[in-house]
Amino acid sequence: MTLNATSAAPGCTFCAIGAGLAEASVVCEDETVVVFMDLNPVTPGHLLVVPREHAVGLDDLDHATSAHVWSIGHAMARALRRSTMRCEGINVLLCDGEVAFQTVFHFHLHVIPRYAGDGWTLKADAQERERSLLDSEARAIKDALAASDRPAPSLATDAGL
Repeated sequence: MTLNATSAAPGCTFCAIGAGLAEASVVCEDETVVVFMDLNPVTPGHLLVVPREHAVGLDDLDHATSAHVWSIGHAMARALRRSTMRCEGINVLLCDGEVAFQTVFHFHLHVIPRYAGDGWTLKADAQERERSLLDSEARAIKDALAASDRPAPSLATDAGL
């Protein structure tokens, strides 16, 4: 995907950054994505991988762009690990939808370096779920995959196995 007049959303800061019309501390870019420093980082080195074409969430991304975003996110995590920033871990985070803490409604993948004692936590009150409920939920997801316009992924095919 490349940025064109129809792919930029009016007033979208990430579209403006992707088009070179807004300021950002860019780490790398290609015709599909731009990677830049988060203006409000959780930790030093916090990166955003952003497709140039406007997409609000996962449902708005085509398969090729989605795969490219995740591939670039992986490369950024590796670069952070090898950088002089000396991070001790990495969180890769996607917030898809307001209830999932998305605040900028242009798809973006967070690549967050982690440091001992950095103060950022992800705490959930996870409870073990009954097998019958898990099986029912798995069936609902399988049914949605079967009804999708894209076939269910094959681990052997999609993962190169």
